[in-house]
Amino acid sequence: MYTPFNLSGRTAIVTGGNGGIGYGMARALLASGAAVAVWGSNADKTRRAHEQLAAECADATRVHAFTCDVGDEAQVEAAFARSVAALGGRLDACFANAGVSSKGTRIEDMSLEEFRRVQRVNVEGVFLTLRAAARQMMAQGQGGSLVATASTAAVEGAARNCHYGASKGAVTSMVRALAVELARHRIRVNSILPGWIETDMTQKSVTDPKFADAVMPRIPARRWGTIDDFGGIAVYLASDASGYATGEQFLIDGGYTKF
Repeated sequence: MYTPFNLSGRTAIVTGGNGGIGYGMARALLASGAAVAVWGSNADKTRRAHEQLAAECADATRVHAFTCDVGDEAQVEAAFARSVAALGGRLDACFANAGVSSKGTRIEDMSLEEFRRVQRVNVEGVFLTLRAAARQMMAQGQGGSLVATASTAAVEGAARNCHYGASKGAVTSMVRALAVELARHRIRVNSILPGWIETDMTQKSVTDPKFADAVMPRIPARRWGTIDDFGGIAVYLASDASGYATGEQFLIDGGYTKF
């Protein structure tokens, strides 16, 4: 029987899993049988996400949640250790999904502080998370899957978002380098590039009629993406079905970058 998408007995960490795309990923991973630890920087939001995921899960003991600012090295190391312990001492997949958005600042008005604010979470946070996960998987000696959430901003020009685009482009380059470096350890490394997805982070944009009138005609699917559109790719990348896929960019954008 072909059952590569059955994640029973597998474990995963999802940073930024307390909302948006990360929550959609965590929910799908749990539904497929995995034990999951979600991270979030907002304690109350993370607690609520834990409660919601546990209520939806057939086995609430497979759901764990931890508060963590992924841009802080000490917090990442502490949250990672607690997560692995909660997951039974092993890790099979890690989704470095946590990120911050830009403020739509023009280059001439952008401060170095604003530029660094985005890099701290979107680049350094991904690095710290994937480093911890790679160390764990290498020690286990059984391979694994590392996934970073980038953005279509990594491959297309987004005005007034140069710092955000720079951060997401860096993530895709980091992923390609790690895919080559870690292949000998049977660790796969891939990135996911979301298009325009309806989340709390994008709510202001997608509900703006002027913005919608300009962007929607460029999306062949003619709709905003939803967090559930990321469940399938998360399960695929955590499963044996993706055993020969590494260093790839998976565009989940309704065709936005093709039109």
